[in-house]
Amino acid sequence: MREAGYGLLLAVQFLSRLPVPVECPWTAATSRWALRCYPLVGLLLGAILAGVSLVLHERVPTPLLALVLLSLWVALSGGLHLDGLMDVADALGSNAPLARRWAIMKDPQVGSFAILALLFLLAWKAMLLWALLEGGTHPALLLAVPALGRFGAVLLLGLAPCARREGLAWTWRQHLGHRDLLFSLVPLLLLFHWLPGWPWLLAALLVFLLLYGLAMTRAFKGINGDIVGAAIEGGELWLLLIAWSWWSFAMG
Repeated sequence: MREAGYGLLLAVQFLSRLPVPVECPWTAATSRWALRCYPLVGLLLGAILAGVSLVLHERVPTPLLALVLLSLWVALSGGLHLDGLMDVADALGSNAPLARRWAIMKDPQVGSFAILALLFLLAWKAMLLWALLEGGTHPALLLAVPALGRFGAVLLLGLAPCARREGLAWTWRQHLGHRDLLFSLVPLLLLFHWLPGWPWLLAALLVFLLLYGLAMTRAFKGINGDIVGAAIEGGELWLLLIAWSWWSFAMG
């Protein structure tokens, strides 16, 4: 169980800016457990968001609460996945040959397509949070979206081909098996018990990952760490949109 504990702490260190005052060894076992704990870290981040929402929902206007939650959402992850989104947007927006797209993705400079992608993603997330909060959506949704987004990252790492035998995605992939994908789903089972409409969210996530994985494989011949990070951001936005659509239909 020590490997499992270290794995959880590694996942927290990698996926968030939450302090972990422990030096965790990187081994095949701890890496495998870290991947299994990706959705659990998402649940932790979601629990913080849900707690803040419950405390503030009667104290601040809904638009301001949506902005507070989005700001906290970004701060908790340290913008790690947004950075991947921006790199992928610049590479795709260049419409350049494959080798040039890879060079653009690695370039630390930020281009216009990255800025546009960032602005529109944050704007859409803010508006969807506002609409869901105003509609009185189930509090468990704020737990589900970050957790499912990170479960999607594990699925993508496990099932999509890596473009290159280097980088973060390749490093994580070395110790990931199909059984680990099932283990990573376990933390979500109890959540699904309380969240109405969860089959729609899970099905929507699988559809998104299929289309996204195919598109990235076609554009880049596989995935890397930036592409996985962008999948988390895009998956969360897609899940918020599906949740709003389902909640509006159900309430209507």
